[in-house]
Amino acid sequence: MAAYAALVSLMNLIDSIQHHHSPPISLFKYQTQSLIENVLFLQEFLQTYKSPVSDTDEADPLEMRIAKAAYAAENVIESHIVQKIQLSRSKATKIRSFFNWFPRNVSADHEDDGDDDDADKQIELYREVDNVIEEMDRIKIVAKETNTEKVLVLRDQPRRFIPSSSMKKSSGMMVFSDHVLHGIMEKLMSYESGLQVIPITGMGGIGKTALAQTVYSHKAIIEHFDICAWATISEQYNTREILCELVSQATNKDKEQLSERSEHELGLELHQYLFDRRFLIVMDDMWNIESWDEIKHVFPNNENHSRIMVTTRQSQLTSQLNNRYSHQMEFLDESRSWVLFSKTVFGEEQFPLELEKIGKEMAYNCRGLPLSIVVVGGLLKTMEHSQKVWELIRNNSTSVVNLDNNKHCLRLLKMSYNHLPVYLKPCFLYMSVFEEDDAIRVSTLVKLWVCEGFLKPVDGQSLETIGKMRLKDLVDRNLILVDELGSTGNIKRVKVHDLLRDICIYESKKEGFYHVIGESSPRVINSQRRVVVRKNTSHKKVVEDLQSMSHARSIISEHGKLPKGKNFRLLRTIHAYKFRYFGDKSYVNSRVVGYVNLRHLAVEVASMSSIFSSFGHLWNLQTLIISCESESTAPTEIWKMPQLRHIAMTGIRRRLKLPDPSTDDVVMENLVVLKGVVNFKCDEEVVKRIPNINKLKIRYEGKTGTEHDDYYCMGNIKCLNKLEYLYISLWYDFRGSDLYKLMFPQNLKSLTLSVHNGFECEMMLEKIGSLPLLEKFKLWMGHFETGKWEIFEDQFPSLKYLGLFSCESLTYWTTKASSIFPLLETLYLFDLDGLENIPSEIGYIPTLQSIQMVACRESVVKCAKEIVDEQMDLDGNNISFNVRVWLPLFKNEEAVLRELQSLSGPNFEVAYS
Repeated sequence: MAAYAALVSLMNLIDSIQHHHSPPISLFKYQTQSLIENVLFLQEFLQTYKSPVSDTDEADPLEMRIAKAAYAAENVIESHIVQKIQLSRSKATKIRSFFNWFPRNVSADHEDDGDDDDADKQIELYREVDNVIEEMDRIKIVAKETNTEKVLVLRDQPRRFIPSSSMKKSSGMMVFSDHVLHGIMEKLMSYESGLQVIPITGMGGIGKTALAQTVYSHKAIIEHFDICAWATISEQYNTREILCELVSQATNKDKEQLSERSEHELGLELHQYLFDRRFLIVMDDMWNIESWDEIKHVFPNNENHSRIMVTTRQSQLTSQLNNRYSHQMEFLDESRSWVLFSKTVFGEEQFPLELEKIGKEMAYNCRGLPLSIVVVGGLLKTMEHSQKVWELIRNNSTSVVNLDNNKHCLRLLKMSYNHLPVYLKPCFLYMSVFEEDDAIRVSTLVKLWVCEGFLKPVDGQSLETIGKMRLKDLVDRNLILVDELGSTGNIKRVKVHDLLRDICIYESKKEGFYHVIGESSPRVINSQRRVVVRKNTSHKKVVEDLQSMSHARSIISEHGKLPKGKNFRLLRTIHAYKFRYFGDKSYVNSRVVGYVNLRHLAVEVASMSSIFSSFGHLWNLQTLIISCESESTAPTEIWKMPQLRHIAMTGIRRRLKLPDPSTDDVVMENLVVLKGVVNFKCDEEVVKRIPNINKLKIRYEGKTGTEHDDYYCMGNIKCLNKLEYLYISLWYDFRGSDLYKLMFPQNLKSLTLSVHNGFECEMMLEKIGSLPLLEKFKLWMGHFETGKWEIFEDQFPSLKYLGLFSCESLTYWTTKASSIFPLLETLYLFDLDGLENIPSEIGYIPTLQSIQMVACRESVVKCAKEIVDEQMDLDGNNISFNVRVWLPLFKNEEAVLRELQSLSGPNFEVAYS
């Protein structure tokens, strides 16, 4: 809710002023204490308060009054911070001008001309803060008089830890009858040779996508089709992005590699790749026939039983896609509803008998809509398992039995929102800031939550850790879907179902949580604090609306660029960052001179100079993400910014040089991510300044130092005890023996080495193999002087992902150990021209799930086939294990390709292009 988020944000601001090494302003001690006491009281009040008008289209007046008071406090404090910093800059400019004009042998006695202004501003600040405190005192009286004794507080009960490897998309629990599954699969594998479109239609939340996913991942389907690829269309579709996704999946190319291709080029490549291959393409969530008309020409009719499966909630489209067949999704019957409900709440555990009657009533009240079942079940999973609590939920759901299906579903989903803990509500509402069907990167989402002030410290944990816990909580409640897992099982991207996003939008509009440019709003536009710019919004409309938003604190732009403006002096968040295609040369306005309160700056710029010129005045900057194609050197002020948590330079060159810190610089205890730094000098002073760094991505180049010194002090990297993710890249012109002295901290979980300069890596691999917690290791262009890599006993005890890329000198991969890589799940081999074998012991790893091979030799492919056979002998039912081999035509003779493709079979796929 907006009120609770505003209170947490205000508390974070007060904390920043109190604990900053040089706060721009200060408050009287009694004022600070009064504000803190009021905020804490109101936070506790909101945790037990139930809005009497929560089901109307109007926001609760008391909650909005609390939010307005918190906003007023922030306005007063942050406005005076802007004035204070601008005044100090103006005075400094005047003093410099005076000394430049005045004779050097005459002293200046007029440095304090602005003291009267300072005093007036300070008095004004105290008076305005007192006014806010008085309003909060009045609100406290109203809150104390509010009757909350009858409100049942639904507290979360402790939940067992669920390993990340077991996390699935919520749709994975959907229950489908055998005849539905078999009916779709029969159509996909029918005798009709021509290209067929198979539509699946039904209302939102009924399980169309889940059914398509279940069929798409079925072993028989995987074996039947040569190529399988999936694209989400959505209402605001982009044909080029759809083609890019399909080409990437079909050819196993990284989407970044395809960024220069035009829509025509991508369509042509996809058509050529699919030609003469049997393919299955899924077009998920199609809203109109135009999106199909713009893309259908790229799918060749090979007369080889290829299929296209389309999911849509628009029933009228099915006759245009296939006038002979479509599958209409039906609601679940009582039996399947109960199975899904039971699994959602208790998993494989026994359903308590005393709750079974109430549970069946609630499952029935979901009207067979799978999304409602998993959301209500997700709510109950987190509640106390008692009849008293469950009866309250049942009474809320049975009150809407007579509503039509659509409204009924929304009412049920809104009930789950209403019963969220207050600290989760703003995090959930924020999900609709992003575009429909966006795959939202978790790291970006958590950074925005932090900078928006939604999160508060708990038990000494970092805000990033708390943010991930909040996300996991929303996933467990089935309010957010896991879209992509990382290679070691972590949640990488998430999505929100359309109906749940509708709830976010509805509640956000009601509370004025954010404003979307171009959409009408009943609230005064100049009071909006969060502004969203959708990617299809006209530039003219953006300029018009932003002119009036003097109180805006956040601008989230899907444009990737923003117009220039002078009204945003209170801005705290600018997120206008988006990966640009190489042909797009537009940049965001990089002038941040007046935005002294910025916490989050993520933009694309042509040069860093304009940002760095005002860097020292960004007193509370926490996140700096810059896409810039020119090399930049950070100003010395960067070591005097203790609030910084995340620094990242992106782009092709992405080179940021750091100056040497001085002894009077601060310790940057909050800094956890540092990416895109070139020639990082990890001397003792630097180690002292970044004690809590968690992720480090650095690159070395040039000839600084000699061949026998340790100029960059790489040995000190081992002293970064909190470091878990390390990426080091050495380019061709790098000189020096620093890398031989590189030592790693024992907490390291992920390591990428990209060594373009012929560095001999055998000795380094022994060090890496001894790291006890390492889960992910990538080696790019590693040079093997002996041509041999031998794995020893007890090495890599925790490794889950191993990737070897373009290590051309690696010929033999051996081991004398009886078992290796005990926890390995994924092996990725890319462009290993010299490698002749894979250790047979890999075939006996019980956790192994997949081997991906691109451009490897014939002998290695045959080794992989033997590993598949060994895995099947260990567990003949292990359908989750698979090997995928991709062979480039230009590197292989046609006879060899035919021989290797004949190896294709269960769990083993060979493709070439």
